[in-house]
Amino acid sequence: MRGRPLLFTSYEADQALMPTTTKKVALTVFLVALVLVPVYDVIPFAPDFLAKDDWLKVLTNVMIFAIGALGLNILTGLAGQVSLGHAFFMGLGAYTAAALGAPEGPLVGLGLPMWIWLPAAAVVPALVGVLVGPTAVRVRGLYLAIVTLGLVFIGEYLFRNTESWTGGSQAGRTFPRFQFRFWKEEEPLVDFSRKGEWFGIELSNEAKTYILLLGFAIVATLIAKNIQRTRVGRAFQAIRDRDIAAEVMGVDEFRYKLLAFGISSAFAGVSGALLASFVGRTIPERWDLLLSVQFIAIILIGGAGTVTGTLMGALFVIALPRVVQDFTAWLSDKIDAGEGIIAKVGDVFIATSGDDFGIVNTLPGTGPGLSVFQLNLVIYGLLIIVFLIFEPLGLYGIWLRVRNYWKGWPFTY
Repeated sequence: MRGRPLLFTSYEADQALMPTTTKKVALTVFLVALVLVPVYDVIPFAPDFLAKDDWLKVLTNVMIFAIGALGLNILTGLAGQVSLGHAFFMGLGAYTAAALGAPEGPLVGLGLPMWIWLPAAAVVPALVGVLVGPTAVRVRGLYLAIVTLGLVFIGEYLFRNTESWTGGSQAGRTFPRFQFRFWKEEEPLVDFSRKGEWFGIELSNEAKTYILLLGFAIVATLIAKNIQRTRVGRAFQAIRDRDIAAEVMGVDEFRYKLLAFGISSAFAGVSGALLASFVGRTIPERWDLLLSVQFIAIILIGGAGTVTGTLMGALFVIALPRVVQDFTAWLSDKIDAGEGIIAKVGDVFIATSGDDFGIVNTLPGTGPGLSVFQLNLVIYGLLIIVFLIFEPLGLYGIWLRVRNYWKGWPFTY
């Protein structure tokens, strides 16, 4: 209603994805900005570094991990079921895609098009998730986390020892490219894995892959958001908040927990297939516990139970290593140049020689202090602890505080 955007006169209006004109305009501008990222280098005043191939790879990874995190958010954030087995379902989706989509050769591969292997990468993990679900949903809390953790170790063992499927732990295998074919024709109809011209603009393969994965991430976000608004989503939240009370009210706890496992596994399978195809070649050890912990970090830092928070967490967690790497490299350059107070402060934290002790080591090989990779692990752990203690809603909670402050300004209540 004009002048009163938060006054809703129907349940349909209240449950709309974008209930106000402000949100619709903001979302449109945001999506246009995301689509135009590959051409930021020719747009005045745009952050042109994002258009470089290395940053496009980082943003593409953000899209892939956002899809997987949306699935874990449905299981953990909405349904309240703690899971450490996300990496297992990602690996299952990846090798399903490889078996169906990779070219025929010494390893299993049928060479089928993407419109077959990508949906199959969702269906197979979903079926496996439903099969193992009855065992998992019988336990709660820490015991459920241990059960799902066992899936990761079982998956690592199976992936390492089924060499005809995965290529084994030493060599690994290649995965299907991002190419759209109707069947098995020689030339793909659309090739996202090679540079070429689109609409008169020359794009690199990184740019084309980014646009494709952005489209997949948008579709996954719409699905996750709509699930949250449906009867199923409300049943998930009722089980999360008080499972016994939900069952007394008529919610079939076993059925909905099983459904949550299936949906989450499907999202994880798609994410794993996209990640493997994006990397091109990987080994079975890629699908380990650390990968599952990354997804836990995403939903806890972003804000469990919220789609927006999950997307914010994916951007924060996946882009953080690159930001830390670039920042430490910048500090090292300042130290080498001896530029004022920045060099003196940076020298305390950065080890620039073998006999120089610092918190972070940027030297090749081993040396004093933490490597950038180890520093990122420490930051993940600290952020999870800080957000759990001080801001359980994560980055989304911080955004709510900022938004509510400006909505009530200049009043303090």
